Amino acid sequence: MGAWSAESDLVTGWCLFGVALLLILAFCWVYVRKYQSRRESEVISTITSIFALAIALITSALLPVDIFLVSYVKNQNGTFKDWADPNVTRQIEDTVLYAYYTLYSIILFCVFLWIPFVYFYYEEKDEDDGDTCAQIKTACKYTLGFLLVCAILLIIGAFVPLDIPHKKNSTEWEKVKFLFEELGSNHGLAALSFSISSLTLIGMVAAVTYTAYGMSALPLNLIKGTRNASYERLENTEDIEEVEQNIQRIKSKCKDGRPLPTRDRRALQQLEGRLRGLRRRGRRLEYVEKSCWTKFCGALRPLKIVWGVFFILVALLFTISLFLSNLDKALHSAGVDSGFLILGTNLTNPLNMLLPVLQTVFPLDYILITTIIMYFIFTSMAGIRNMGIWFFWIRLYKIRRGRTRPQALLFLCMILLLIVLHTSYMIYSLAPQYVMYGSQKYLIPNNMTADGHPANGTAFAPKDCDANAPEGQCTITRTYLFLHKFWFFSAAYYFGNWAFIAVFLIGLVVSCCKGKKSVIEGDADEDDSDMSDDEPALYYG
Repeated sequence: MGAWSAESDLVTGWCLFGVALLLILAFCWVYVRKYQSRRESEVISTITSIFALAIALITSALLPVDIFLVSYVKNQNGTFKDWADPNVTRQIEDTVLYAYYTLYSIILFCVFLWIPFVYFYYEEKDEDDGDTCAQIKTACKYTLGFLLVCAILLIIGAFVPLDIPHKKNSTEWEKVKFLFEELGSNHGLAALSFSISSLTLIGMVAAVTYTAYGMSALPLNLIKGTRNASYERLENTEDIEEVEQNIQRIKSKCKDGRPLPTRDRRALQQLEGRLRGLRRRGRRLEYVEKSCWTKFCGALRPLKIVWGVFFILVALLFTISLFLSNLDKALHSAGVDSGFLILGTNLTNPLNMLLPVLQTVFPLDYILITTIIMYFIFTSMAGIRNMGIWFFWIRLYKIRRGRTRPQALLFLCMILLLIVLHTSYMIYSLAPQYVMYGSQKYLIPNNMTADGHPANGTAFAPKDCDANAPEGQCTITRTYLFLHKFWFFSAAYYFGNWAFIAVFLIGLVVSCCKGKKSVIEGDADEDDSDMSDDEPALYYG
């Protein structure tokens, strides 16, 4: 009976994970199809983008399953359930662990082999349209560089020392050492962990760059709205007239047959290019002004304001929770040499209190975690769309609905994949107690009665699991152990959280100071071709 109950509980968690998997695949398909170019779409790049983004989201969806399973082996009074013997508990832990390593192995395959190959194949196709063998050969050549980086990371991870440097032996050090030894000393698993942690570190940089700014830009754009299409069109018409007058003035200098000076020829070329852009912009504005979708969006304006206020409150909640969590680590952690590992929670925060409560009513915490992950995805997308994809000071690609090139789409999904990888650590930072133990409790002696008088016999009272729990009384999630296998990555994530808070506050000030966006923001740029007018209906959905 106990074994059957254990199996049914395990199936419950994995069935919900399967439902989440189907929803993730549907979301990724819609999301990628929404942004890919209709004229330049490629089947292979579309499938690669959908698969890469889906595998990252599926990995994040495993987090609440992990927490649910370790929490479900215990009752709310702190005792283990009848079927939860050590063998069953270890089997549950191993199932989640193997699922993580399978998904992480697929992520390494995507990041270091599949995505680079497809990207360089299409880059070569743009330059030399015809010789498929040459394109594949060139793509393989560049992909070997990524495989070399992956091999180096795996080798370093297999042999890097896991021991944390410490100055003195203490009880705190013993607890930290026990946590690091919990995952075992298998060098193959350590190599994979090191590689994924390296990617997560890159994801942290992307989150600081795009997600932190998007958390402020998205809600404020919803609140402020866009400029009026009719007013913009009137301004655009005036700009066209002004440019045409300047062109006529320059051309009038050569009516008598004299050649134009070099300076005037250069100015004329610039003005003619600007005139083409303004006319293209005018056509887009005219379409938007007459569009029924624009009028429908105008009717939804109050709802957008409500959503904007809600999103800014959520962003402030995340920022406050992250600040309190980081402050707790700064004041009470084992120090930088342990990766600011904190044993227990001293300064609680709203999310750290809310998630364990929701976890007792399955699947409320699953829904909240999914909401947080999707919120990070949408805010990251808002940041990427506002900023574009840059390599230092060089702008590589723009991300626009219905007009994103295959290479840009691969870049976009790669960035989102890395950000989603970092999301697991972000959730740990927001709710460390929840990610580490879930809702588990253990029993401690309590010799006092309810009215405060000494009890006749020894009684036990439940207490939330922490590092002081006796060995074997609390099960640590595989997610937590994986995140903290290498202390120096944890230290980098800690400082990255401070950078995230700083960029969010700066982005909040910048977004407040900026005016309303154009109703066709990003859809009519100077470097667009006239062919881009073929799909105007795709930009305003």
